[in-house]
Amino acid sequence: MIMYYLGIDLGGTNISVGIVDENGNILVKTSTPTMNGRDSSDIIDDMADLCNKLIKEFRLEVKDIESIGVGMPGMMDKEKGISIYANNLNFYNVNVVEEMKKRIDLPCYIENDANCAAIGENVCGVAYGSRNLIYITIGTGVGAGIIINGKVFDGSFGGGGEAGHMVIVANGEECTCGRKGCWEAYASASALRREGRIAAAKYPNSKIYDLVDGNIKLIDAKTVFDAADLGDEVALGIIDMYIKYLAIGLVNLVNIFQPEAIIIGGGVCAQGDKVIKPLTKILNERVYGGDLKTKICVATLGNDAGIVGAAMLGKINREEI
Repeated sequence: MIMYYLGIDLGGTNISVGIVDENGNILVKTSTPTMNGRDSSDIIDDMADLCNKLIKEFRLEVKDIESIGVGMPGMMDKEKGISIYANNLNFYNVNVVEEMKKRIDLPCYIENDANCAAIGENVCGVAYGSRNLIYITIGTGVGAGIIINGKVFDGSFGGGGEAGHMVIVANGEECTCGRKGCWEAYASASALRREGRIAAAKYPNSKIYDLVDGNIKLIDAKTVFDAADLGDEVALGIIDMYIKYLAIGLVNLVNIFQPEAIIIGGGVCAQGDKVIKPLTKILNERVYGGDLKTKICVATLGNDAGIVGAAMLGKINREEI
């Protein structure tokens, strides 16, 4: 008998939901914009609506689903199901599990979104079977999912592994968390978008400017990479600096944890070797001891890793009982 799980990947940009089987295969999925800044109850309404839509579309009933897993950014009390602090979503002390159960009567679990992605890649992705790995998700922010000896590491208080908020530039760019100089402020897709828009305004002859016909508000991270692919010097300079900042954080993580693999996920992972090759070169030069044994690779599940990992939360919980 096939077991079905619902996985929700709640991000600052999109809410993605999928029905997943016990082997981590996504059977059907859908998404909608998060429209960040709304009340948490409205976002949870959308999560539940997408779940019900998929259940109906796949011709199942609620009772056919084993559980719902929610992956989302920030600190949380997983035992109580509470999102304590998610600055990119404006969720503060929201009982996500309780609110989801009001809408769909199923067991529900929450986990940090990067941890979910790490679980997904560990269950059926590029890091299958690894005991020690770090998953870096690059999107609106920068998240890290850390697995040590086969177990997710989240510290003693539910917020461990927030690598995006280690400071890499003293008194640097302001971060959404309110501090300055966080890795997230330099290595996220949002940071790349910011630098692309600044450069386009300063250099209207650049390809970055041309690709959006002068509408700077349309520039995103992909625009900068596309302009770099066309040989634009401005874009190439931005990408070069971006990769150097990304590498600073990765060097720190390798030096601290020495994982078997660091997996790069999120929208930036679509750039593949354009990011991985220069990153690996820098890490080879800068890791402690000068001998990089950690594999730097792209997430094979792509943006689906969060859905798969979130869905697997119910299965993992059942197996541990």
